[in-house]
Amino acid sequence: MALEIKKQGKETSQNLVRRFSKRMKQSGILLRARKSRFKERAKSAQMKKRSALRREQLKKEYEKLEKLGKTNAKRYNQKRS
Repeated sequence: MALEIKKQGKETSQNLVRRFSKRMKQSGILLRARKSRFKERAKSAQMKKRSALRREQLKKEYEKLEKLGKTNAKRYNQKRS
């Protein structure tokens, strides 16, 4: 997908650059290029298991603290409402 901008009449070079920058942002070409710059490695099966176990452990710990009334969950929910 090529992006082509031509100078219009007595348009200054600054205006041309500004218009080009605006079109680049709107097209999303730059975002796609930045996202594809670095490849993200897939997690191994072992790491997936570890992270799942860690999430479960944190969830249980949070529920325990919530039962004891030592979390800010009530305050957090009141602020959101």
